[in-house]
Amino acid sequence: MNPNLHITVATITERDGKFLLVEEKAAGKIVLNQPAGHVENGESLIAAAKRETYEETGWHVEPQAVISFYRWRAGSNGDTFFRISFLAQLLSFDAEHKLDTGIIRALWLDKTELQQQQTRLRSPMVLRCVEDYLEQKRYPLELLVDL
Repeated sequence: MNPNLHITVATITERDGKFLLVEEKAAGKIVLNQPAGHVENGESLIAAAKRETYEETGWHVEPQAVISFYRWRAGSNGDTFFRISFLAQLLSFDAEHKLDTGIIRALWLDKTELQQQQTRLRSPMVLRCVEDYLEQKRYPLELLVDL
C-alpha cells in the first residue's frame, strides 16, 4: 500500500440540530473534526467507525447508512485521505470514558457554527460530510463487503 494513502472513517451524528464533533490537537494546531480515524489492520469499516467514535467521544453509536466516500489530498504533505462517512445513531454515553490521546473534548455544533469555524476544520471533508448528510445522501451499509 502507498504509505501516503490513509483509509479513514468518520461518523455523522445529529442531536437537536447539532452535530457531534471533537476538538483535537493535530499538527501543532487545535482543530475540529468528526469522530474519525484510521481503520486498523483486519478491522471492518463499520467496526472502525464504532471504535473511533467511542474512543474520541465516549459515545456508543450504531452506523445506519453510508453518507459518502471522500478523497482529499493534504497540501501540506501530499498525503491522500480516503474517508468513508457514516450516518450513526447514538446508543449510549459513557461519562467515565477517558478520551483518546490528542482529543481535547467532544462538542455539539450546528451547521452555522461549523461554517463560522471553517479556519479550524481539520480538513474540508468535515463540512462536506455535514452538507451531504443534510442533503439526505444515504447509501445502504450493504455497499461495504468484507471478504
